[in-house]
Amino acid sequence: MIAAFFDLDKTVIAKASMVAFGPPLMKAGMISRRMMLRGAWTQLLFQRFGADEAQMRKFRESALRITRGWDQSVVTAIVGETLIDVIEPIVFDEALQLIRHHQAEGHRVFIISASPAEIVEPLADYLGVDDAIASRACIDGNGRYTGEVEFYSYGPFKAEAMQNIAALDGIDLQASYAYSDSITDLPMLEAVGHPTAVNPDRDLARISGERGWDVRWFDQPVPLRSRVPLPESRAMAITTGVMAVAAGGAALALWQRRSARLVRNPGAF
Repeated sequence: MIAAFFDLDKTVIAKASMVAFGPPLMKAGMISRRMMLRGAWTQLLFQRFGADEAQMRKFRESALRITRGWDQSVVTAIVGETLIDVIEPIVFDEALQLIRHHQAEGHRVFIISASPAEIVEPLADYLGVDDAIASRACIDGNGRYTGEVEFYSYGPFKAEAMQNIAALDGIDLQASYAYSDSITDLPMLEAVGHPTAVNPDRDLARISGERGWDVRWFDQPVPLRSRVPLPESRAMAITTGVMAVAAGGAALALWQRRSARLVRNPGAF
């Protein structure tokens, strides 16, 4: 089996997903305007100048402190209710065409992102891909975030998750494809036989040139439904699923099923 692994932020969508969902979270009173602006500024700096592991760890810990005590079902409901308005206008047309190309070839398509599963999984469903690999936060017995991470889908941990899924599902990684914009995803790109840099940052562009990797530039974000009509049942399923979570736990069951497929690495945090 052949697979294609797509990073999310600035590869499939035109901005960082966490920043994109800032306004709905601010409207719900979960973050302040100052927090949202600070997050957007940090993402801009990372995009322009890159970030090392220490900087990313500091950013992650700061974000986790903010979310401590949040109700997971409320976050999931906010994402579900605003997904189309937030994400649809910023999906890269070129990425969508490439996803559909891989699907036409019979390849299994994954979205893989350091963003939270509460954002990445509904988005993967909405895009019609096969599965998602995303960061997972620890949840206490009351369904609230503890401020700790169960699995951080970043850097080498992305590659480990890909390798474990490949082993479970019989995916030939040397025949498979990966797409990303960031040097932090170098292990992910190195894990496959066909790596491609998409809108690469400075360091990834340099390495891609040295290694002769394909480089693509995506710059046409368009409304998703204007390109490929989605089955109404899928959109309805997402909305219904979100409301069920808010009522009592459908998303938790989905999270538990997917968690069983990935290797946990609690010592990495």
